[in-house]
Amino acid sequence: MNKVKIFFWYCSGADIQLLRQCPTDSSKYAGIGATIFFTGVFAALSGGYALFTVFDNVWIAISLGIVWGLMIFNLDRYIVSSMRKRGKFLSELAIATPRIVLALLISVVIARPLELRIFEKEILAELTVMEQEIYSRQEQELQNRYTDPRTRLRSEIEHLQRAIEAKTVKRDELARIAREEADGTGGTGQRNAGPIYRIKKADADRVASELGQLKERNEALIANKLAALNDLEVMMNNEQGAFEREKIDGPAARMEALSRLTKSSSAINMASFFIILLFIAIETAPIFVKLISSRGPYDYLLETAEYRFETDALKDRSHIHTEIKKRSEKLGGTEKDYVTEMLDMKLNGT
Repeated sequence: MNKVKIFFWYCSGADIQLLRQCPTDSSKYAGIGATIFFTGVFAALSGGYALFTVFDNVWIAISLGIVWGLMIFNLDRYIVSSMRKRGKFLSELAIATPRIVLALLISVVIARPLELRIFEKEILAELTVMEQEIYSRQEQELQNRYTDPRTRLRSEIEHLQRAIEAKTVKRDELARIAREEADGTGGTGQRNAGPIYRIKKADADRVASELGQLKERNEALIANKLAALNDLEVMMNNEQGAFEREKIDGPAARMEALSRLTKSSSAINMASFFIILLFIAIETAPIFVKLISSRGPYDYLLETAEYRFETDALKDRSHIHTEIKKRSEKLGGTEKDYVTEMLDMKLNGT
């Protein structure tokens, strides 16, 4: 258990040698370190699953997932370890705000792939619906592409057929008039085959001859256009038969499916919201623990150790400046004064 505690101390970014001197702060920093460690674990699982949907290879997903988890772990460790307790809440909050924003972004990035895994069954069902929609849209686009030429051919065929029908009606009408003239039931009302009948019979025969020519010409055209229409139908059916149902299973498609599910289902929307909220709480917990906790022995020791380094650095700079001033004694008055003035400015930080 002692080794586990030391490991979590390391995860928290604390100085282990200083923390050994502060038993009252050991549990706090062990808890912070454990939170950071498990956040890294969640990040590795989340990244590994997301990368598996991209590469469809277990070993690549595991390797890159571990790298991703270590990166998030190191980033969280840096965020927490860089915070200092000075006893001034507002200034500490201002300093911590960018870190909190970064933690929020990290929590959302971690939570999203895990949401995809949690709702995988619902997402797979939605992906099937999306595939069917894509296939239906492709079919509709194909039919729309062939609609105009098919409509034009059918219209031309109908026009040719109506011309034949109109000529047939005219021929039948003229034949009826000639027949009635011949039997005396129409026309002049006289039963004979006189000159009037011959004129009417000639008109009927002429239209019948025109009808024959028209039928011969139009039926040939109709046959060609029916063949062209049939070719279009065959081409459309061949293209439709060549369609393959597009298999969509990438991360972008899964995120789109999850977005559709959250819009259509209030239960999934609520669950998704609380999952993100949970990871936000986990990710920001170490920052808020350090922010709201009072200064402990470790904070005082850390401040003292850092101040010792700062004063040692000032002392070393003072010694260096003193040595340079001694060497400048050999310079002329103006050069000596210039060197002394510049060194004093450096030492004072101006």
